[in-house]
Amino acid sequence: MKLVIISGRSGSGKSTALHVLEDLGYYCIDNMPSGLLPALIEEMQLEDMPREAIAISIDARNVPVNLERFPETIASIDKIGIEYAIAYLDANDQTILTRFSATRRKHPLSSATVSLEEAISKEHELLSPIATLADLKIDTSSLSLHQLRDIVKKQVAQQTNTTMALLFESFGFKHGVPSDADLMFDVRCLPNPYWDPVLRKYNGRDQQIIKFLEEQPIVEEMFTDLSNYLDKWLPKFEANNRSYMTVAIGCTGGHHRSVYLSERLAKHFSDKLNNVQIRHRDLEQ
Repeated sequence: MKLVIISGRSGSGKSTALHVLEDLGYYCIDNMPSGLLPALIEEMQLEDMPREAIAISIDARNVPVNLERFPETIASIDKIGIEYAIAYLDANDQTILTRFSATRRKHPLSSATVSLEEAISKEHELLSPIATLADLKIDTSSLSLHQLRDIVKKQVAQQTNTTMALLFESFGFKHGVPSDADLMFDVRCLPNPYWDPVLRKYNGRDQQIIKFLEEQPIVEEMFTDLSNYLDKWLPKFEANNRSYMTVAIGCTGGHHRSVYLSERLAKHFSDKLNNVQIRHRDLEQ
């Protein structure tokens, strides 16, 4: 069982860090009262705990006395022997001020009598007991979103391999294009089995359609071009911290050509990636 505690000042990137861990399979809890940490540890030790890795975010909205007692809480975890890590994210005052000004969000500690600058300074004081015990401190002042995600993957989760889920989705243009597609390819230029009355009732997973399309040289050219394109560019998306990628393949009705190519591409990439899925949106239309 592994526990990761994410903390830091508002605007430093805590939410981004927690989302990265969630994408990696962690059971995540945002804005957890630090006083409840011992109870969470007890739950973690139960045999039916759903995840082996848990990440929690603790911020300055906690009761101040609980933040002051954070070292005592951590000491109790040490005695139990639970594996844990504390990551503290921060940025310089000017960067945090600029980020809040850009998003126009209200700082959780600001009020009619507390200015944004005062709230940023106060937050630093409140979180100092956590910052002092942090195993890893990340200054996000000059980091891009992608750079921060990389650091969290490699240094917090200690995971350098990408875990992008790849979905191939067949669809029919006459039913509308899928709104969730990251990449979309139109294969309506290929020979259409629909115009053969004998083949019309089958779909791209049936041997009759597979045989028909495999006999068409242009279909093989399309598959080769698509697979080569994805072989080249999918690793670039993975390197850019993409957790999910949907590749939509469309023909006229979503029954024959798009289904066949989606199945073939899914099989091709299943040998290279751990998480390849397939969906035929309009097969029952």
